[in-house]
This record gives sequence, structure tokens and C-alpha cells, in this order.
Amino acid sequence: MLRSLLGEPPRQPEERLDKAHKAMKETIRILRHEIELKHDPTHDYRKLEIWILGLISSLNELEECLFASSLFRKKVTHDSVEDMEPAEREDYARYVFFYKDGFIRVFAVLDKLGTVLNELFDMKMAKIKPHFSFFTVLRQLQLIPKHAELGKDLNIIKNQYREALSELRRRRNTEIHYMNSELRDDLWQRHQALFGKIELENLDLHIRDLEQGYQMVCETLEAVFVYTNQRWKQLAGR
Repeated sequence: MLRSLLGEPPRQPEERLDKAHKAMKETIRILRHEIELKHDPTHDYRKLEIWILGLISSLNELEECLFASSLFRKKVTHDSVEDMEPAEREDYARYVFFYKDGFIRVFAVLDKLGTVLNELFDMKMAKIKPHFSFFTVLRQLQLIPKHAELGKDLNIIKNQYREALSELRRRRNTEIHYMNSELRDDLWQRHQALFGKIELENLDLHIRDLEQGYQMVCETLEAVFVYTNQRWKQLAGR
């Protein structure tokens, strides 16, 4: 959608995104088969189907935010807003918009996945913590013997991207709970430079962190739904 609005060509096939899509779509296929067989009187399968379709949409939106923020970052050539012409300032503002939307979406997708995991494996997370995050679910998953293998795999993925996730989480918390993350950077720069120009934050590093967050989300989704598909097929004797 964003590519069309920005006058860019359609998204090309991408292995990490395609693998996550394939795993989730296979889960949806299995759910629809079960609905056809058992008619799903409690609507549990239908609810999972809707949630997983929502995960696919959320992942696509995250990818589009990464694409758009990267696109506008390339249009920013000055190190200070004060040195920019109006057109470049607008491109910088667009970069900030999509970058912020992107790092918020990283955790939004993960927390939606936590809700799906809670439902898939009947983890009863609300008894442990009324408002739980994906990372709370992950810690609990590792304590359930029959799902410990998945918990271990997801923890390995999380640790591979620990540094980027930590930075993205810090910016997300600042953005949501305190003040805009770029304003925090401006305050720090003003403190350092006093009456000098305020230099931009490291845009390339920020894009790299968002890229890492997106990669982590793709790998996590793939791992969860490949595991789920294998488990359901084993239980069904397929």
C-alpha cells in the first residue's frame, strides 16, 4: 500500500517475510480444515484464524514502515535541521513519522503474537499477569515442559537481537510514556551544544535497529507457526 502511495514499484519477494507468511498461512489452512470438519461450535478456531490474519497484516505494515523510513532517510543529507531547505525538512519529518511508527509496531506485533500463543497453548497468562507482553509469555513458555523447545528457540532469536530490541524498546517507552524520542535527542544535543546547532541523531543506526527488530519479528513468527503446524499435524496423525 505505502509503495503505491509513494510512487514506488510493488514489493519484491523477500525470503524472511515470505517464510513468516508461509508458516502463518499454513496454520490458517489447518484451522479452516478443522472448522470444516468440526464446524467449530465454540468459535475458537475462527477466533484464531482472525487473529493470525491480523498478524499477517501487522507484519506487512511493519515492513512498509521500515521501507518508508529507509526511503525518506536517503533524502536527508544534512546533519542539522537548521541547515535544511523546506523540502528536506519535510522528508526528515516523514522519516521520523515512519521510523516511530515502525518501532512501535515491532512491539505491537510481538504482543499480538503473545496473545495468540496464550490462546494456542492455553497458557492462562491472565492469572499470572493481567496485562502481559510477548516477553512475559516467552518466559512462561520456557517453564512448560511440552513447549520448552519452542521457548528455547524463541529465546535464542530474542538474544540474537537483544541490543537492537533494547534500543527500540527504550525509544518506544519514551515515545509513549514521556515525550517524543526525537525531542529527547534534541534536548541532549542542546545540553551538549548550548547555543550551537542541534545535530541530528544517528539516522543510519536507527534504521539499522529497526531493520534488526523487523528481522527478529519475522524469525519469531516463522518459528512459532512452523512449530505449531508440526505439532498439530503430529496430533492429527498426518
